[in-house]
Amino acid sequence: MNPARPSKEDIIQAHDRIRPFIHRTPVLTCETLDRHLSSHLFFKCENFQKAGAFKYRGATNSVQSLPPEQLKHGVATHSSGNHAQALAKAAGVKGIPAYVVMPSNSSKVKVEAVKNYGAEITFCVPTLQAREDTLKQVIAKTGATEVHPYDRLPTICGQATAAKELMEDIPGLDMIIAPVGGGGLLSGTALSAHYFSPATGVLAAEPAKAADAFESFTRKTFIPSVAPDTIADGLRTSLGNLTFPIILEHVSAIILVGEEEIIAAMRLVWERMKIIIETSSATAVAAVLKNMDMVRNKRVGIIVSGGNVDLDSLPWIIK
Repeated sequence: MNPARPSKEDIIQAHDRIRPFIHRTPVLTCETLDRHLSSHLFFKCENFQKAGAFKYRGATNSVQSLPPEQLKHGVATHSSGNHAQALAKAAGVKGIPAYVVMPSNSSKVKVEAVKNYGAEITFCVPTLQAREDTLKQVIAKTGATEVHPYDRLPTICGQATAAKELMEDIPGLDMIIAPVGGGGLLSGTALSAHYFSPATGVLAAEPAKAADAFESFTRKTFIPSVAPDTIADGLRTSLGNLTFPIILEHVSAIILVGEEEIIAAMRLVWERMKIIIETSSATAVAAVLKNMDMVRNKRVGIIVSGGNVDLDSLPWIIK
């Protein structure tokens, strides 16, 4: 594997490796949204993936490709929820322990799911530095192998398989839009489009209250995430050393969306499509709704990244 980025063959091999363990998730459409936007939208529903999000692809590829000596003491990571669940489940399938560092403001439903999948959780204050420092302590104590939530080549390869499936099922897409936090899904999506459908453009959606990827992309230099304050909890992290260069080269634009736009998009999908998506997924839908001219008369793929929602804390309910 190229130390800088995965090859086309790396992604194909990753897909073959994880195929027995993952769902090939469906692609849904919505006539109401198509009419409203005068476009053709295709939703790749990773909210129906095992563990409830696309993260299970990358976690499974990482765990299944580790040599036995690295698996001996289990795996460890830091995550606000979806990667934590995914790695815990992937480790369980392999029969090894999982150790997860989670920020103290993680979604309650995601914390419970991580526990149910059998991982040992260590909580920390909700900053990237605290997550990384606490993880180092956990690894020193357990000897576990770190499986980074996004900045790891096998993880990127696994995430790339979602877009690969989408383009296999729906050929001729004009563009694909994915949310961006750490950039694992976005960089994987961009590479899949580059290798398997070069005419398909890739764009990203990001909360304006966590706009580090937008700033990094615009300035072409890494700008870390500092105290992000977005409802999209899965996107409260910085780009990685591996993901950022791929995004710079292969992504056309990063679109910022506001908190109310995210909530409105999430609610619209729940009401019109009758499926549960989380706030991080809704950023991609919000970007489309905000830029109707961009998608008019286009075939647009949207990666619905996950559906892990705390039903006691729905964002449109005022308590």
